[in-house]
Amino acid sequence: MVDIATRVWNHKWKIDPIVRSLIDTDFYKLLMCQSVFRNKRDTQVTFSLINRSQHVPLAKLIDEGELREQLDHIRSLSLRRNESTWLRGNTFYGKRQMFRSDFMEWFENLRLPPYHLERVGDQYELTFEGAWPEVMLWEIPALAVLMELRGRAVLNDMGRFELQVLYARAMTKLWEKIEKLREVPELRIADFGTRRRHSFLWQDWCVQAMVEGLGSSFVGTSNCLIAKNRDLEAIGTNAHELPMVYAALAENDAALKQAPYDVLADWHEEHDGNLRMILPDTYGTEGFLRDAPDWLAGWTGIRIDSGDPATGAETAIRWWKERSEDPTKKLVIFSDGLDETKILELQAQFAGRVRVSFGWGTLLTNDFRGLTPDDRLAPFSLVCKAVEADGRATVKLSDNPNKAMGPADQIARYKRVFGVGDQAAQDVVV
Repeated sequence: MVDIATRVWNHKWKIDPIVRSLIDTDFYKLLMCQSVFRNKRDTQVTFSLINRSQHVPLAKLIDEGELREQLDHIRSLSLRRNESTWLRGNTFYGKRQMFRSDFMEWFENLRLPPYHLERVGDQYELTFEGAWPEVMLWEIPALAVLMELRGRAVLNDMGRFELQVLYARAMTKLWEKIEKLREVPELRIADFGTRRRHSFLWQDWCVQAMVEGLGSSFVGTSNCLIAKNRDLEAIGTNAHELPMVYAALAENDAALKQAPYDVLADWHEEHDGNLRMILPDTYGTEGFLRDAPDWLAGWTGIRIDSGDPATGAETAIRWWKERSEDPTKKLVIFSDGLDETKILELQAQFAGRVRVSFGWGTLLTNDFRGLTPDDRLAPFSLVCKAVEADGRATVKLSDNPNKAMGPADQIARYKRVFGVGDQAAQDVVV
């Protein structure tokens, strides 16, 4: 096991590339990339960095030259032979050859496309433009680079013993969470913390701690590289990116209303079992389920990623019952801003009513709250989203209006088309 504090002190991170591999990314990105490669490979998409936490001045903290160095390193990466073998030959979700030969041949020859970086005040504007299957693979590594460079800036002036104490406290903090969770019967939890992790080494340590502390209750990690290296299950399905782009491509309101279901129809053709998970909140969960085709009720379950999680689960349970489906056989994955207290609360509330699972993200892999003066290592809300598709702006509404994104006139249009009424705003921590 790497002594992280000594590694930080000895090298000051200079010889450590933040992103070590093209598969140092979330599994759902690769699943979605294959679907996009099959169905929308010529669509031109723009991704853009969005710092929801404007109080964190990234351009003041992070040296532009160092940021470019890390991004340029990512552009030099290509799929290694052992990584290709793992993707081609491993069993994922009980299925062999999850990734098709034509997709793998394309992926094996891929280099990520150019980026555009500009400093604007105390923030960076970072965008990626090009064919959708290529630019979508920038999202996770770009976020990981910015989060880790911000962490390095804070750690840079710390002494060797100060770093040892910091990491000892962070390790203790995580282990105390694990000790609370290990008492929960039938717990199912996975690491979803790649995009806003403190660092790759820290995420890897957190995963090892979860393996030892939780045993079979820890079901895997979304990070493909760690899954491969640690012989763990790679976990993930799909994300908001798919309906956001499909919706932007819609020619009229009728096509717009149908777009989220077109996404899942394409997905239905490729995947079965636990990969058939509905993510309903892109344009409001209530409206999505109200207008959903009956065949979606037969899917394995639902992922709840915004709004009040208990309300979302109750809505799903009611929807399944209305369609004569047994909720106790359905899987509900909670994945929005979780910490151990909320995990324990939701597990107690829904155990026995549905099959409960958790995707634990930022507050697993980047919880340094209260461990540095002025809380300079506290996690913050940084995203990289598809903002344009074939020249049209994308929109996300979410079940939390504080997570909505897109031009104001288009947000109003989408709310009208999808029948979104009043929503309860909630603070966005991560």
